[in-house]
Amino acid sequence: MITSRTIRIGSRKSQLALVQTNWVHAELQKAHLDRHFEIKTMSTQGDKILDVALAKIGDKGLFTKELETAMLNRETDFAVHSLKDLPTNLPEGLILGAITEREDPADALVVHAKNQEFELASLPEGSVIGTSSLRRLAQLRYHYPHLAFKDIRGNLNTRLAKLDEGGYDGIILAVAGLQRLGMGDRIHQIIDPEISLHAVGQGALGIECRANDHEVLELFSSIIHYPTTQRCLAERAFLRSLEGGCQVPIGVNSVIDGDTMTLKGIVASVDGKTMVRGEASGDIVQPESIGLELAQQLKDQGAQTILDAIIAEHR
Repeated sequence: MITSRTIRIGSRKSQLALVQTNWVHAELQKAHLDRHFEIKTMSTQGDKILDVALAKIGDKGLFTKELETAMLNRETDFAVHSLKDLPTNLPEGLILGAITEREDPADALVVHAKNQEFELASLPEGSVIGTSSLRRLAQLRYHYPHLAFKDIRGNLNTRLAKLDEGGYDGIILAVAGLQRLGMGDRIHQIIDPEISLHAVGQGALGIECRANDHEVLELFSSIIHYPTTQRCLAERAFLRSLEGGCQVPIGVNSVIDGDTMTLKGIVASVDGKTMVRGEASGDIVQPESIGLELAQQLKDQGAQTILDAIIAEHR
């Protein structure tokens, strides 16, 4: 029997967002042949403001608010996000309904053609590296003080064009985004997690929907990936406890071995001169307790002092 209700999927308009949303759409359609899905695209504040550094805009919901409003107004039924863009505290009435299998969550160095022989450690003194992420900036400044860093905004194609035009010697992007767009050949160096811990949720897709929409929630069972979900719930609990948005230098790395999950995390000052790090392990079925334990561990080492200074600076 064909169900009459059309399920409307909210998505940003960028190429990467649409690749991700179309993948979710195809997977759901494959699992639910009797349902009709349609995609509704929109621009978010983060897509429109491209001449200001993300950290200066204030980033709570920068890439999600318009999508969330559409769901609350019943114009769409769920939204597909890069999970790293989704705030850890969601608007009342909305929940994280599903997390999909994670791509490689690492960061990547993409270089200008003239720098093919170099990696981050060997790039000449003063080489200009583009990144819009304070997390990447702080960690790379800490490990590579010989490099210069410059903000870069725009979608992935725009950033690559700015690099190729010679405005930068290299730029830092997510491995997952490049792979999803079929641009894995642009990856020059996958940055070791010991150098650059990734963003919370990086590489995974988060499906946000109305909390009471059981008809929609039941559709997600075919795309939920349990190991990724548990890892990301631990990472998000860690971030939530530290009250850091994605534009605070907080990085993570999570690994599952059997029934045990280990979560590593760092909090760094923007200048890269101060960094606290730690790790916590626990049962995979209690991911949030692992995240909270690690957050407390870093607070005990002075993480809150670092965060308070950054938040005060960007008010």
